[in-house]
Amino acid sequence: MTALYARAVSTLKRRGYHVPVGQQAAWWTGVFLTAAGLTGPVDALSEDLVLAHMGQHLLIADMAAPFLLIGLRSPVYAFYLPRPLLVSVARLTWLRRAFRVLRRPYVAVPVWVAILYGWHFAFAFVGALEHPVLHVVQHLSFLFGALLVWWSVIEPKRRRTPGELWKVPYLIGARLAGMFLGMALILLRSPAYAAYYGERAREHGLSPLTDQQIAGGMMLGLDLFVMLFALGFFFYRSAEEHDRAERTAAAAG
Repeated sequence: MTALYARAVSTLKRRGYHVPVGQQAAWWTGVFLTAAGLTGPVDALSEDLVLAHMGQHLLIADMAAPFLLIGLRSPVYAFYLPRPLLVSVARLTWLRRAFRVLRRPYVAVPVWVAILYGWHFAFAFVGALEHPVLHVVQHLSFLFGALLVWWSVIEPKRRRTPGELWKVPYLIGARLAGMFLGMALILLRSPAYAAYYGERAREHGLSPLTDQQIAGGMMLGLDLFVMLFALGFFFYRSAEEHDRAERTAAAAG
């Protein structure tokens, strides 16, 4: 993944286009967040604590996904894959059509909700922890769902993120789904994943229920932050574009 990105940046540089430093920084931030979720203390603790496992999901999907898409913004995405592979993928018309449908806002959010809630049923959540291959599928599906939701917001095929205000309710609606799940984990009076975790949280100074409640609070807090950030960012961008349009009109007049 990192080698392909470095190759795309290098190729564009040879063609006279320098990928902005901020855009490259966003990509490497997304890579770092993904690595932090899959390795190190978070991964080691994920078998003992629900909050650590939840931290993995938040780092890989909710936090890394938007940074990765910003890093891939046009024209980088067109050079990310080697040309022979890109041509082969482009010829798969069914795949392009399916992705075009899936990334539409009214499709992406239901798909994301289905992925999010589906994996948090006890049998799926515990099954992923017990089977490494299924755990990888879980992580990939979370990342895929998050990328679908963020695609319409970031629009990587454009070099500059537009500030359409419709993105505010869109993101708020998508994040509310996660907030409800987080609240459920906080309000439950018994551990939802005791079949796997048992009493292991006590080895880290927490009760199983407190461990679960902290995990739910993490979901709730991140979703709330994203909602508030989206509200401020896109209203600011809308006002900025309005002022620019007025200056252009005044100059033309």
